[in-house]
Amino acid sequence: MAGSSERRQELARFLRNRRARITPEQVGLPAGARRRTQGLRREEVAVLAGLSPTWYTYLEQGRDIHPSPQVLDSLANVLCLEEDERKYIHLLALDRTSVEISSELDDESRHLVTQVTRIAGYGPFPVYAANQYGELLAWNKSTTDWYTDFGLLPEGRRNMLWWMLTDPEAKKRIIGWAEDTRDVVARLRAAYAGRAADRKMNQLVRDLERESADFRVWWSEQHVREQHVRPRTLTVPGLGTCTFRIAVLRVMDSPFHSVVVHLPIEGAPNSLV
Repeated sequence: MAGSSERRQELARFLRNRRARITPEQVGLPAGARRRTQGLRREEVAVLAGLSPTWYTYLEQGRDIHPSPQVLDSLANVLCLEEDERKYIHLLALDRTSVEISSELDDESRHLVTQVTRIAGYGPFPVYAANQYGELLAWNKSTTDWYTDFGLLPEGRRNMLWWMLTDPEAKKRIIGWAEDTRDVVARLRAAYAGRAADRKMNQLVRDLERESADFRVWWSEQHVREQHVRPRTLTVPGLGTCTFRIAVLRVMDSPFHSVVVHLPIEGAPNSLV
């Protein structure tokens, strides 16, 4: 199936990328004076993981083989993967057909998301609802104040990641813009794992690669991050500077939609607590 093939190729690229980053010294091997391979050799990874070199080569070539969870964990240990990266390779290796998941909410769910956003958004801090592609479905006035007026953007561009990467104003408003945006790209990479055959997801990636040189670099790095509570510092003339904890709350009846709330960090310099 096309979805399975896409995931195998993505897994193969990720394994090659991470193998190139590991030095022999990290896994207790001598560096050697005449190494031509950046990082570890395939056969070294295979031996350290207890695998056949031929079988591991097939895995890195994206062939139709099915590694067990135990094999994936062994590879994660050899390649020194972080926990989010470990989860990522497990998702890519799942033996199921990737399907395109609708970004549309039914009327009842849309009403629920809008109501939650409005109720949570009565305060002075940003609250917005988004789908798995980063498209904003609803937002409060504070989101407009601290970020931008997404209502003025074309419907297809009401996307937080798109704004962060393509609007020069984002670099002025987000303190530590490069690190923050690179982290969001890594979260998109994690979301991509289960939707490698999703046409809309692939179109978003292609569009961002075309419009943003920064995205092209960060996407090629294949960094992976799951959704966790994380800080973000915003600065806006007339509002000041505030450091928030960003929490992503999943919608129970629609797990690919979420409400994103900004919680001010108490004691942060100039925070509006």
